[in-house]
Amino acid sequence: MRRILRKSRITIVERSISDFWIAGINYKKTDATIRGQYAISNDQYTNILDKSYALGYRELFIVSTCNRTEIYAVSNNFSPLIDILCSETAGTKEAFEELAYVKNGVEAIEHLFNVSAGLDSQVLGDYEILGQVKQAAKFAKGRGLIGPYMERWINSAIQSSKAIKNNTELSGGTVSVSFAAVQYIREHIADYKHKKILLLGTGKIGKNTCKNLVDYLHNRNITLVNRTAEKAAALASEMGLEYAPVENMEACIREADIIVTSTNAQQPIITRELLQNCSNKLIIDLAIPYNVERSVNELPGIDLLNVDELSRLKDENLQKRMAEVPKAKRIIGEHICEFAQWLEKRKHARVLRTLKQTLEGIDRCPFFKAIRDTFTVDEQSIQKVVNTTAVKLQAHDNRGCYYIEAINEFIATK
Repeated sequence: MRRILRKSRITIVERSISDFWIAGINYKKTDATIRGQYAISNDQYTNILDKSYALGYRELFIVSTCNRTEIYAVSNNFSPLIDILCSETAGTKEAFEELAYVKNGVEAIEHLFNVSAGLDSQVLGDYEILGQVKQAAKFAKGRGLIGPYMERWINSAIQSSKAIKNNTELSGGTVSVSFAAVQYIREHIADYKHKKILLLGTGKIGKNTCKNLVDYLHNRNITLVNRTAEKAAALASEMGLEYAPVENMEACIREADIIVTSTNAQQPIITRELLQNCSNKLIIDLAIPYNVERSVNELPGIDLLNVDELSRLKDENLQKRMAEVPKAKRIIGEHICEFAQWLEKRKHARVLRTLKQTLEGIDRCPFFKAIRDTFTVDEQSIQKVVNTTAVKLQAHDNRGCYYIEAINEFIATK
């Protein structure tokens, strides 16, 4: 049974483990084309959150990356959120339900831990996903949709991920889709240090890709283009590179030897027509939805690689990282236990808070004044009774009985 507490204008709803939900699609059952139909932009995310808030939801966020689109929520009525998600994306609800996974309770809680640690990533140990989870949660929090239960869930997953990063080799070295792109360039492009590179998109993935290009290719012949020119200019200044306004993008595309895309565009920005008279280009499309029309791969001299194809390439360190999975799972198990303990304690917070307030004001009650003139209240005695009651509640959840018993014990000591 859920109880709703009202303090000022804030509504606090007590939650149980059965109120934790997640639904989504990822690379395991869908290719990049399908995932692109459910990818969400910032505007779509805002619309989803606004519609959810209007329906009374207060604890949810969405992760949308090249590997997945997932909605996380703490609620006793989860189904309408899937309707809202599908209403704002290009994919149908029918296709989503056919391809999606829905997890509840402990399975849902564990899923966020696995995702945040890179255990569920297309590239095992991908640590960039943690930043994407944090960014998605921050976006939702700014719109009033990260409540106390969701915040604790997210923070526990973040702490678990950091512990795995510090105590295992799961993310040993640099492991991410953007790094895989750089590795591919190193292994397949001769004289890569002197090639002219164009990077389209300087968001989270674009920024990481840019740093990997500089660090591992030792090539600064890189031009950055972004819809918001200020972001491209700032990153270019930081890395000692060039940038160009989006109006010059087509000219930059024609001049580049290597193109890496990671924009949030909902339609392809590199078309077959644009590359019709070009040759000898490698294009790596890290975006979902695709930034590049698939048909450009049919043009002579144009090699196109997307995120799914990139993840299937030979990974020299995969076996080493896989050996770290059991360690990572143990760390996750420990953090889930801590989260479950917090959830159990939170369940009794209301009765304990009410008990303390009652005891603090009991000396002002006319009934007790009438039977005992010297009745006094002190903080130490109150806290002792509250602590004893908390222990009893954790052992046996007889809230009403223990509440009355605690008041009787308190009176008896006076």
